[in-house]
Amino acid sequence: MSHTPHELHDEFPEHAEKIHALKVSSPHFAQLAGKYHEVNRAIHRAETEVEPTDDFHLEDLKKQRLALVDELAGMLRQP
Repeated sequence: MSHTPHELHDEFPEHAEKIHALKVSSPHFAQLAGKYHEVNRAIHRAETEVEPTDDFHLEDLKKQRLALVDELAGMLRQP
């Protein structure tokens, strides 16, 4: 298992410019991106045992991250 954080620009490298543009122009996208960053950091801290947690909480965090990735991906696919 890799303990490298999944940054948003790493998830969607082909959309780096659009991610920046949407963060500036869409408050909803910016809010989702901020939440993604927050959840992603919590996962990274748990996986590296900086802030240990139980498996159920970690799984819940990963589900939250996946839901955010899905929603952000949908916004990135829109013209």
